Amino acid sequence: MVKNLAIIQARLGSTRFKKKILKNIGNKTLIEFLYERISSSKYIDKTIIATTNNRIDDELCKMLEKKNINFFRGSENNVLKRFYDSSKRMNPNYIVRICGDCPLVDIEVINKLLLRANSKNLDYISNTIKPTFPDGLDVEVFKYKLLKKANKRALTRFDKEHVTPFIIRESKKKENFSNKIDLSNYRLTIDEPVDYKVIIKTYNLLKTKKISINNIYKVITKNKKLFRSNIDLKRNEGSTMSKGQKLWKKAKNLIPGGNMLLSKRPEMFLPDKWPTYFSKSNNCNVWSLDNKKYCDLSTMSVGTNILGYANKKINSAVIASIKKGNMSSLNCPEEVELADKLISMHPWFDMVRFAKTGGESNAIAIRIARAYSGKDNIAICGYHGWHDWYLSANIKSKNKLNTHLLPGLSTIGVPKKLAHTVFPFEYNNFQEFKKICKINNIGVVKMEVFRNFEPKDNFLQKIRTYCTKNKIVLIFDECTSGFRASFGGLHKNYQVKPDICILGKALGNGFPITAVLGKRSIMNKAQTTFISSTFWTERTGFVAALKTLEIMEKEKSWKKISKLGKEIKSKWIELSKKHKISIQVLGLDAIPIFVIKSKKWLLYKTFITSELLKKNILGSNVIYLSTCHNKNILKRYFKILDYIFKDISNFENNKSLDKINKLKICHSGFKRLN
Repeated sequence: MVKNLAIIQARLGSTRFKKKILKNIGNKTLIEFLYERISSSKYIDKTIIATTNNRIDDELCKMLEKKNINFFRGSENNVLKRFYDSSKRMNPNYIVRICGDCPLVDIEVINKLLLRANSKNLDYISNTIKPTFPDGLDVEVFKYKLLKKANKRALTRFDKEHVTPFIIRESKKKENFSNKIDLSNYRLTIDEPVDYKVIIKTYNLLKTKKISINNIYKVITKNKKLFRSNIDLKRNEGSTMSKGQKLWKKAKNLIPGGNMLLSKRPEMFLPDKWPTYFSKSNNCNVWSLDNKKYCDLSTMSVGTNILGYANKKINSAVIASIKKGNMSSLNCPEEVELADKLISMHPWFDMVRFAKTGGESNAIAIRIARAYSGKDNIAICGYHGWHDWYLSANIKSKNKLNTHLLPGLSTIGVPKKLAHTVFPFEYNNFQEFKKICKINNIGVVKMEVFRNFEPKDNFLQKIRTYCTKNKIVLIFDECTSGFRASFGGLHKNYQVKPDICILGKALGNGFPITAVLGKRSIMNKAQTTFISSTFWTERTGFVAALKTLEIMEKEKSWKKISKLGKEIKSKWIELSKKHKISIQVLGLDAIPIFVIKSKKWLLYKTFITSELLKKNILGSNVIYLSTCHNKNILKRYFKILDYIFKDISNFENNKSLDKINKLKICHSGFKRLN
């Protein structure tokens, strides 16, 4: 009869440190080492490793089978069921739960807990309720009948993923086992690579000594520097982190900054709580790695998906092109077809160059314009990417780009010789613009047509007239504004024609494609300078753009999203008046933005995101609208926002601050000249 069954919870698919349990300790893998140690307890009748049915764990199971180690495979996400299924045939009295990433568990502690549980007929006992042992020496002992009950009655995802929360709540007789000295700040578990280094060094320092809490304490007292290397990692952090949060923590160790785009970093929304990664997306919905469904009322992938995520018609066109081959030594005909389509939409232009990203297109446009004008100096108004030509505006200056970008934007790596070649001017400040052009021998002007504020006093036309008179190349960067208020560039609405226009983001509805359109005399200068890249010829972007333009033209998408945006702006104002909150409403109708006029704005913005996330909405203070958004979605959104604004009104009056005080405040976003 199996009276006491030890179950070691183990898998290879750890988000933060894959295959960690197959790392070596001495001449054995960590999981072998732990299994043998647990099995050595005289009070444990049987030990089994409970792993998952996921294919990634095939490698683990083959190794265990080869070593004649008992194992069971079950559900990956419902760990509670996995535990129950692995034990039900044996019908034990007590279960001992050990995590596979805790190889230095003290066997004597296991024995003491089992003896105490049996002698006092306890439902549950552990050294984790009020931890005093190092993280990684955790042991839980509980009655099998409670595991059986939990498997039947536990309903929440949290209870199913973490096995014992339900059991602890249902236990009438439970105890915490404490160490004489509180060592709970130290870590001897393996969540990160740094943890593994600490484990190995600790094991080597123990040498031939018995692995026990007393001997581990001696190692800690003599080697405190060693344990400082991972002391900042939070205890049982993984139990409260989503898969996305865990993966983000890993990403920051592997990728500078964690990802490729500042605007998608979780710190910009809800630090430590934002889902961060998606498993799939459709229409205006996004599913996290935990398979939780969210309605996207935030950036819709930073403005790329006006026609919604995974648009079936666009996907079908792209998939069909992939089947034919997306690359070859020859060019794809869709490149010419797209160029022809864009020129027909903008007949004041004659030629087009293509790229994949907005930053690339901005750099291409600047290169061509400089080649044509014969002048190096540029006047800018707006955000135009990360390339050297643009960031050089901040060299030897403490405030040039700070007025519209992240404060303190670093120019490390940007050649200092580029200093005094790029000069920012503020939107709607024509006098400043003229002064900059006269003093600095400007040959190129690059600007966004509209970002937060509309042009005043014929500002755009004045810029156009001045550039024409002084033979300056005028570039409109419409990576963001294109296709949101017109079928093509927003400049069409203002009837101001630039010399060069950049279109991107929504052009391919999520597929990478950008276009630089311009007059023939200027664009031909591309032939006098070297501008070339292999993947600018890749087929899928052209195909996606052609299908996107076809659907946009048919559905009049820009009209739909602009109309919806006007309604959103109106409702924001209505709610702000109701709750006596002072707000400012900004932006294109298709990208409505609001800002609460308060010194606590960033805190409130974080709170708004937090509360919306609780209701399965990705959101903050800006909505990049798509044709998939509708009045039913917005009706639910405003019902939730009504309560949020009520809370914020109380916060402003220093009431009910408990809801907001514990939030980690989001980072500030871009501050722009327009």
